[in-house]
Amino acid sequence: METTNRKGGKTSKPPKIPMTPKQKRETLTFYILIAPWIIGFIAFNLWPMFRSLQLSFMSWNMIQPAEWIGLGNFTRIFTGDRFFFQSLRVTAIFALGSVPIRLVVSLFIAILLRNIVRGVKVFRTIYYIPVIIAGVAVMVLWMHMFNPITGLINQVINPLINLLHNFLSLFGITALEGVTGPGWLHDPNWALPSLILMSTWDIGNVIIIWLAGLSGISKELYEAAKVDGANRVQQFRYMTIPALSPTIFFNLVMGVIGSMQEFARVAVMTDGGPQNSTLFYNFYLFDMAFGRFRMGYASALAWILFVIIMVLTALVFKSSSLWVHYESERD
Repeated sequence: METTNRKGGKTSKPPKIPMTPKQKRETLTFYILIAPWIIGFIAFNLWPMFRSLQLSFMSWNMIQPAEWIGLGNFTRIFTGDRFFFQSLRVTAIFALGSVPIRLVVSLFIAILLRNIVRGVKVFRTIYYIPVIIAGVAVMVLWMHMFNPITGLINQVINPLINLLHNFLSLFGITALEGVTGPGWLHDPNWALPSLILMSTWDIGNVIIIWLAGLSGISKELYEAAKVDGANRVQQFRYMTIPALSPTIFFNLVMGVIGSMQEFARVAVMTDGGPQNSTLFYNFYLFDMAFGRFRMGYASALAWILFVIIMVLTALVFKSSSLWVHYESERD
């Protein structure tokens, strides 16, 4: 069979070599081995996604037959659902608060762990344990800790407030008179900050990623910087941060995606309250689907969240060319 090359000449394709029996067996074995994954992906990922997209244009209560309503669900969401915007606002605040805090705290701990000489394996294990035991039991524990009356946190804060009040009283300052610890999960103004504070509990997996990134930075670079007179702040600003930019990029993307899908904490600890102050988007979606049996409406909410996460992720990827530096790109 002849084809035309760039100069207009005729070239012939190389003949197709038939597979040997051994190659056929290996190919068949390959497809047999990956078949369970392919079947699982189609059955539990691809088909549910297609079905949810279809349901987003329908009204279905899981009992009566689904009814096609076109863009009715999306119109209702954007024009007549105040809880949609409330849940979106709460989720955005949580993401803006928890993602930077998790990144900064985990990086600080990772740097400390890298500089520890003795017992480093013990400390790494201690910081990773919360990732393993995270679950409902841990959330119940935090609920007790956040109790404004009997909780451990306020039992530590209240004596400190009283001590500071007594000290200021010596100078005639009574600004702290009657002040006690926050209401935490019981206070609409403190419920969401409480969950943001709790998000720093299970950062062990992020610390491991930071440690992997730090281990890739040559110690000779720091020694050369010391010879040139660079202090620790300058080394961190001009050497550590640029070298860790790919790791920052990865942790940022995963943090944004995870924070936008937050569900377990609010489902167990606050149930969206008080006064919808912790009405996370994923919890509102779940309530619409399995609390009010509005599966079509919940499917529309799910696809809106999918688009939001895709847009945010794309923006982070787009900006990465400005601040992410890879070793292979250096001259």
